[in-house]
Amino acid sequence: MNNSEYNKAENAVDNTENSLKNAADNAKWKAEELSDRAKDYINEKRSNDEEATHEDWLDRVKNNASDTWDDIKDKANDAWEKTKDAAEDVKAEWNKKTN
Repeated sequence: MNNSEYNKAENAVDNTENSLKNAADNAKWKAEELSDRAKDYINEKRSNDEEATHEDWLDRVKNNASDTWDDIKDKANDAWEKTKDAAEDVKAEWNKKTN
């Protein structure tokens, strides 16, 4: 069996892992930034003479998390398709060799 087909499958898996890691690393608001973002939110409301509310703050965080989830989901879907395609190539190559 051609090792290049196996290598393609392994590379697709590696690319999947890297895509997901990059998506998580590039999330708009990382957990360690949330306290700074909360302070910024409170200061923004104060400077606009508005009330800072827990619900409003959580809505902002939820919207950001939703955007981040969409990014991760898209990258995971792309990685799945590439991995699936590589696995099918390996299977086809194996079938050619064994038939």
